[in-house]
Amino acid sequence: MEPKSKQMLKPFLSLILSTKIPKLALTLGLIGSLITTIVGLSIPLLTRELVDGFSVSSLNMYLIGAIVIVFILQAVIDGASTYALAYVGQNIVARLRERMWFKLIRLPVSYYDKSKSGESVSRVVNDTGVVKDLISQHFPQFISGIISIIGAVIILFIMDWKMTLLMFIAVPITALFMVPLGSKMSKISRSLQDETANFSGSVQQTLSEIRLMKASNAEATEEQKGMAGINKLFSYGLKEGIIFAFIGPLMYLVVMVVIVVIIGYGGIRVAEGTMTTGSLVAFLLYLFQIVFPITSFAMFFTQLQKARGATERIIEILALEVEAGQTGKELDISNQSITVKHVSFSYNEGEPIIQDVSFKILPGTMVAFAGPSGGGKTTMFALLERFYEPTQGDILIGNTPITELSMHTWRRQIGYVSQDSPMMVGTIRENLCYGLQQGQENISDERLWEVAKMAYADQFIKEFPEGLDTEVGERGVKLSGGQRQRIAIARAFLRDPKILMMDEATASLDTQSEGIVQQALSRLMEDRTTLVIAHRLSTIVNADNIIFIDKGRITGTGTHEELVQTHELYREYAEQQLT
Repeated sequence: MEPKSKQMLKPFLSLILSTKIPKLALTLGLIGSLITTIVGLSIPLLTRELVDGFSVSSLNMYLIGAIVIVFILQAVIDGASTYALAYVGQNIVARLRERMWFKLIRLPVSYYDKSKSGESVSRVVNDTGVVKDLISQHFPQFISGIISIIGAVIILFIMDWKMTLLMFIAVPITALFMVPLGSKMSKISRSLQDETANFSGSVQQTLSEIRLMKASNAEATEEQKGMAGINKLFSYGLKEGIIFAFIGPLMYLVVMVVIVVIIGYGGIRVAEGTMTTGSLVAFLLYLFQIVFPITSFAMFFTQLQKARGATERIIEILALEVEAGQTGKELDISNQSITVKHVSFSYNEGEPIIQDVSFKILPGTMVAFAGPSGGGKTTMFALLERFYEPTQGDILIGNTPITELSMHTWRRQIGYVSQDSPMMVGTIRENLCYGLQQGQENISDERLWEVAKMAYADQFIKEFPEGLDTEVGERGVKLSGGQRQRIAIARAFLRDPKILMMDEATASLDTQSEGIVQQALSRLMEDRTTLVIAHRLSTIVNADNIIFIDKGRITGTGTHEELVQTHELYREYAEQQLT
């Protein structure tokens, strides 16, 4: 069996190696570190020559010049190699963030049902930041430190093996304390990263619903929740601080003891005449070249523990299955029927939301879904959009299961106008063109004004001083509900979908806005297969077919007149709403 630490390092190393490390920069950086270290190793030897032959009358100017040149050379090469290695670190982390971002935007909706979006943000920003610090700062120091230690130890053994062995007594003493501290650090770091992600998630959630929070006078509640999160982070931060508080002084103590012992023993050797003063000075200088890297190793290994914890979370996300995307058939779904065959679905096992549902939608018809709230209408739409896959059964377009089509092809041909008409931060123009394949730069203003007019949105857009370049704010807060709906309808016109899906797009609007939006929707529905979720029956009395869903099952289908005659619950709804 492999040691546990080695097993835990494997995923970290394989993740780093999978990011296409820039080999040239890495090679140049490591060669630079090697040269810097070798040059640095010559300084104590030159100093020994200077000390042993020291007298004011016989100052060796060549030797002093050599030492100055060596110092300058070391500084220049060190700067270049540090930059090269920092470039490698930044490059690796940029690729890592790129992979995580591409993964996160391609994960299915079901992942976000279970995870806070702020938590995922923390993984991309904070966890990769930990890896970045390790690679761009601590790793270069570690590499040059190892080279420095190996070189210094070889020279010291050649110079005086007895004193070198005396110095090595400190190694097992340090390891005795450092190994358990490193293990403890790993656990604390993992907990700290998880807590940071949780805290980021709850902060983002609260701030994104700031209006609800203020309208509910919930500042005090959110204060308490925030303080609980802050105190947890504070607690883990203190635990981390305790480890650092042990590591720093411990390393300092060991170093000072070694230096005192070496100076004491070396002083005796100099007094006996078995060692020159210059050799003792050189020995101490080499000792510092070993000590300083070792103290930075302590920081490297604690950072490595942090990075290992962060890597576990990153690997978990990268290992998740993404949506099919571009893979699958390309198919034009114009004039094709939609068939749902014995479809069942549940978000959690044992809690069915849709149960054995079957129906057929003919091309060019309007089909409405009615029924009590929570009956499964929106879930049925989510299955048709392929936000989720059915637990059982099939959905066909013509004779082709929609799972055989590429996700991109399927969604490109569907227009979805929802009740809350979500918007992205940006301008009206960017929101109209959002997600279009050809990109907004190829769509003329004439075309944008045309679709705005078709959606009855041109009038209010013209009233803004910036027109199409008006900023809408986060989630479109600068626009009214009716304005957002009309932008969503204009976007649907621009996409020119083959199938139109509407989740009662007028349910939350005032009477005036509803009238305008209803006109725009009627225009949009012409010559398209249209699926509507109805909360108000007045909007669907003219539907070609109405499917009544109650508790996840279809309990009736037919036109408005047929259902009034045959379906008791539908008749009750009709009497309440239409009389």
